[in-house]
Amino acid sequence: MLRYPRLFRQDGESVVNVIRCTVVDERGAVSFIVHADALSALTAACSTDPPSLEGLLEGVEPYYHNLREHVLNGLAIFEERNARGNYQAIHRALRLCAPHDHPVFRVVDDFTREVSLRPVKAGVVIFNLRARRIIQIVNTYQEIRRTGRACVFDGSSLTDTVYNYRLPKDWALVP
Repeated sequence: MLRYPRLFRQDGESVVNVIRCTVVDERGAVSFIVHADALSALTAACSTDPPSLEGLLEGVEPYYHNLREHVLNGLAIFEERNARGNYQAIHRALRLCAPHDHPVFRVVDDFTREVSLRPVKAGVVIFNLRARRIIQIVNTYQEIRRTGRACVFDGSSLTDTVYNYRLPKDWALVP
């Protein structure tokens, strides 16, 4: 089976702190697994009202390096292996892989929709760009707040560089 890129170490502590993120935009939904430290960067990127997954990932890059590459490369693999409505490859991967090893995927049917809502280790969070809503279905890592600060991830570790964010008032946090 093809190995997918990782944004977290395989030691026990890091794997415990991974979370599923599902991003909804005008073209549908994409789900991926990432270290929960990325939640602050994703929330900071939402503060610029990105219109699309690509815009969100571009906004994340200064705060959490390589997430954009991870998700877009994973989507390219998904598209290549699941062409023309034949979703056997993604169904097989989602059934056989440990949840924290799930590949990046598009929500294309009822099965992938159900998986996109399933918590992984630290939980599942939906970033609905269309509705300007962040839904913390389960988040045992750190509650997302309207304002916050976090350390920049340089692609291999958290740095001493701190960034701040503030979500606009028209963004909802649920719960």
